[in-house]
Amino acid sequence: MGSRLPPTRVLAAELRVSRGVVTEAYRRLAEDGQVAGRRRGGTVVVAAPFATVPPPAVGDRSAGGCVPGTGDAASGSGPPGERGAGGGGIVRGGGSGAAAGSAGVAGPGGRYADRGADGPAGPYSGPAAVGSPGRGDGGPGGLFGGDPGAEVFDALRAAPAAVDFTPGRPDLTTFPRAAWLRAERAVLAELSAEQLGYGDPRGAPRLRRAVADWLARVRGVRVEPDAVLIVAGTAQALTLLHPVLRADGVHAVAVEEPGSLGARRHLRNGGLATPPVPVDEEGVRVDALRATGARAVLLTPAHQFPTGVVTSGERRRELLEWARDGGLILEDDYDAEHRYDRPPVPALRALLADRVCYLGSVSKLLAPALRIGWLVAPARYRRALTDAKRFNDLGNAVLPQLVLARLMESGELERHLRLVRGRHRRRRDAMITALAEHLPGARVHGAAAGLHLTVTYASDVPDTEFAAAALARGVKCQPLSWHRQAPGPPGLVLGYAATAPGVVAQGVALLGRTLRELG
Repeated sequence: MGSRLPPTRVLAAELRVSRGVVTEAYRRLAEDGQVAGRRRGGTVVVAAPFATVPPPAVGDRSAGGCVPGTGDAASGSGPPGERGAGGGGIVRGGGSGAAAGSAGVAGPGGRYADRGADGPAGPYSGPAAVGSPGRGDGGPGGLFGGDPGAEVFDALRAAPAAVDFTPGRPDLTTFPRAAWLRAERAVLAELSAEQLGYGDPRGAPRLRRAVADWLARVRGVRVEPDAVLIVAGTAQALTLLHPVLRADGVHAVAVEEPGSLGARRHLRNGGLATPPVPVDEEGVRVDALRATGARAVLLTPAHQFPTGVVTSGERRRELLEWARDGGLILEDDYDAEHRYDRPPVPALRALLADRVCYLGSVSKLLAPALRIGWLVAPARYRRALTDAKRFNDLGNAVLPQLVLARLMESGELERHLRLVRGRHRRRRDAMITALAEHLPGARVHGAAAGLHLTVTYASDVPDTEFAAAALARGVKCQPLSWHRQAPGPPGLVLGYAATAPGVVAQGVALLGRTLRELG
């Protein structure tokens, strides 16, 4: 409560509707007692956005919803679309070419790049992806010349380049330093000495309330603050889930194909097998998911990585039916706030709370260095996850939590989101225009949202060879085959959010020249 809504003119421009539509929506909310106008203070929320009664726990196996046997296991865990014609033959949108054209793939480098080596692969490990990390020579050939090892993303980050198209990087130059400093001063001024001691391992209550409000406003997820577990990013959320899932009899977590190489490795490092499930133009194929026999699946339904596919309504219904039959969905909502040409899609967690673990963070919204995220799990897992967090690190640092909570409460975070959406849209448009000019036969996937584009092309040049040659010319990017478990069309995954439009155009021009020389 107390959060300020954006001005009607600003929100109308952002949603591309008339101001009258927004004004009428605000009027109805005021009549329902949800918001109130406060003259120069704007329109503020006056009713709590989260449900006062938690969803009933399903399948509780012990008192308090704790998964039996997880105490010791937890304590022993270590840190660990839209389609439209584009110029020059480029197709913008869902990404069916990259998705349907491959039987398998897995994962975003940036999200889990700092997490461990492949662990037990189980029976679903599949063939190793082609194109990989340098294990010694450090040159482009070494970086892309073998199977991707645990250090591949570290090696790529360290490689010098004039143009960096690494996916998953927000525009860190826009980090709201002034707002953060103001919030930090205010927090320190009101912070008691007791609050500088050890806190609740679940996270600061103020931030858990702010996250619950944020999820209700931005993602339509209505949760109690007590259901929110503050974590050190999505990577730690997966780490905490490893022993809890195994204790519940889950030994395999299916992954999208294409999907996240880093996420797949991270799950394996926790002793979980990762059977691949193909993604087509509507999202993950539920028939193939059932065929794996896995009881859990890790999904990015709002903007699938790397194809950008948005899970269709029909496919969502199929997924929810699978979950009601005993499945568990791990929903990674990694960049859902960054949308440009389509309205937001509801989170799966908002539709079936007791069968979805919802994972989110501020890494793509503010900065990965903050290491702040959240995990909203079904009630039956919460005690075990709290134990896992307690034994892992006793809880996140309190001061950054309170500063972030203040940014959320004051509306500064939403103002920052509106700012970066405009900047990211212009950079995306610059990349699409440049691709149409310099790679006229390419297909662009996932342009409606996110921080990256996936580009597939018709040439026989392997994408690892293309990426290596591009790096030698000063352009850093990831080959699509890094994120595959099975053969598929060659392509590149290109992040645009952190690169100025003029540099984007220069980098894409170099990519076009490189492919022509290789072909």
